Amino acid sequence: MKLLVVGSGGREHAIAKKLLESKGVDQVFVAPGNAGMTLDGLERLNIKIHEHSKLIAFAKENEIAWTFIGPDDALAAGIVDDFAQAGLKAFGPSRLAAELEWSKDFAKQIMVKYQVPTAASGTFTDFKEAEAYIQKKGAPIVVKADGLALGKGVVVAETIDEAVAAAHAMLLENKFGDSGARVVIEEFLVGEEFSLFAFVNGEQFYLMPTAQDHKRAYDGDRGPNTGGMGAYAPVAHLPKDVVDRTVETILKPILKGMIEEGRPYLGILYCGLILTADGPKVIEFNARFGDPETQVILPRLTSDFAQNLTDILAGKEPELTWLEDGVTLGVVVASEGYPLAYDRGIQLPAKTQGDIITYYAGARFAKNSQALLSDGGRVYMLVTTADTVQAAQSRIYKTLEGQKMQGLFYRSDIGDKAN
Repeated sequence: MKLLVVGSGGREHAIAKKLLESKGVDQVFVAPGNAGMTLDGLERLNIKIHEHSKLIAFAKENEIAWTFIGPDDALAAGIVDDFAQAGLKAFGPSRLAAELEWSKDFAKQIMVKYQVPTAASGTFTDFKEAEAYIQKKGAPIVVKADGLALGKGVVVAETIDEAVAAAHAMLLENKFGDSGARVVIEEFLVGEEFSLFAFVNGEQFYLMPTAQDHKRAYDGDRGPNTGGMGAYAPVAHLPKDVVDRTVETILKPILKGMIEEGRPYLGILYCGLILTADGPKVIEFNARFGDPETQVILPRLTSDFAQNLTDILAGKEPELTWLEDGVTLGVVVASEGYPLAYDRGIQLPAKTQGDIITYYAGARFAKNSQALLSDGGRVYMLVTTADTVQAAQSRIYKTLEGQKMQGLFYRSDIGDKAN
């Protein structure tokens, strides 16, 4: 069986690597991928994610069994619909179903309609109205670009001035283009954040281990929001009844609601959650695997990943099995300056061996050389599985300290909340 993964980041590296480990899978192609992926035997294609017709032509010519869609912007552009129209299978939601992610306003409307617990909010296209709402509600308060913004369209404002500045930047300064032409402003929820992912086909869903992402750039959850600086799974201190309550009050109603709206869901559904004094509430939905949570969840899967997804696509019950003990933890190494301006072309250390996995997110080969250079904000991620969080942290941070990197940085407190 030959498979295709669309995307180029660390998430797609983890997905493609896991698929290649599956029995019966001969080749996994990644479009466009990045240079670091080739070190794991993955085959890159010089096709960009928006070139749907080229991807479809390749899938047909090479008898690809099915295609896994990684990034949010590809799903929002209707890539799954285009594959279906061409008679090809793709694992991911349709454009209409993916609106749960690509419009925060739509997600809010659906949650209110189907009584899914989330933060109280207002949606605005007029700056003066947004400013008045912020003044009325006070701070802290959260300002979100309605559309996709590479994980950077959310401002958790500590003051009214900061919130007004964020709304001004989105609505009047065009900071996020069309994505910020409409903003969702919502109450600041207090509690512990966690992520819950599920494989979904209609109302059928299959949970993955819980995970905890670290969004802020610097230690102690300081600095700007990023796409994610590290993660661990499972969140062992999270009571089982919290997950059960999340399923009953959030997952089941939203999947049923999407069917009633004529948008049945197929693919990965990410629930970004916060455990408040009133129980779990939704911060956001993503219509795909998260990054970096994927890199700590998939190493815990002990069943055949390709077969599991083949079964879900066919509407069959998958035989999913997961590691029951220990913890999987990963730390992202990013370019200094990320998520703002940063340099490229920094030489990267050699790929780790043994019990530490390296997933590459932004890497390219040097000219006429196999030396890897940085080529993005988040560059690579080291991931390991150990008996305890402390053991995993020790192994990862000892390795990172030995890599003597320049022009790169990482957080030194990933997983501390679990201790």
